[in-house]
Amino acid sequence: MISRMVGGRRRLAVLRQIDRPVVMGLAILQALVAAAGWFASPVYLAAAVAVQLALGGIGAIRILGPARSDLGLARYAMPAVAGISATVFGRLIPGGLSLLLVPIVAVLLWSVTYLELRAERGTGGRTIGDLLVTTMVFAGAAGILTFFGAQTWPTPLILVAGLSLPLALRAAESRGTMGSEGMGQALLQLLVVTQIGAAATLLMVPPVVIAALMALAFYTWGGAVDALRGDASGGSVAVEFGALMALGLAIGLWLSRA
Repeated sequence: MISRMVGGRRRLAVLRQIDRPVVMGLAILQALVAAAGWFASPVYLAAAVAVQLALGGIGAIRILGPARSDLGLARYAMPAVAGISATVFGRLIPGGLSLLLVPIVAVLLWSVTYLELRAERGTGGRTIGDLLVTTMVFAGAAGILTFFGAQTWPTPLILVAGLSLPLALRAAESRGTMGSEGMGQALLQLLVVTQIGAAATLLMVPPVVIAALMALAFYTWGGAVDALRGDASGGSVAVEFGALMALGLAIGLWLSRA
């Protein structure tokens, strides 16, 4: 037993020495590509998004290694989705200020991939992971809706749904729901989020507020599923999380009319 423990510690030490530089290098590259996309024309913005897909996909395979049935497949999409969200959201920040945020973006992108490594090693990070996924939903939705204009729907909502699908699937997999059941939960969560976005768009709500409402719906739905999987009753979950969602909608509509 002692030899297995020592061997396990040695393997973890070796893994830390190997993956930390790679994870940070990937985060820095993605942050630089995101910063280039903040000032680019639409054509070069599309190129920046394509580069984020390539960097995130190849980097995830290189860092996370072979797939595991107990962890799911959506984790391989997290670096790419995080990079795309950072690229489109940064265009909302004034130019001079946005450059100062590049190191912060690099740290956030690093944390997304590093949390996936922690999940692979069984060292937690579930709560922070849920918050990061919700943040990616908000950032991606805000950037896409503002770029296209919310009133040009359904195109921006379709793009937001495409960006949010792997995030919803990752949220389901983090709850331990794999396969077709996990995909079913992800599609239901995506349906709720998209409906909230469509309703807010028809009410002429500003794009950033729409993105906030969609992120709130994403987080609320996930929390409700977690509660239902525990010991909470269906009625209490409906009241608690329904009230939270209603309060968020009321505040969003009030802010949009203020």
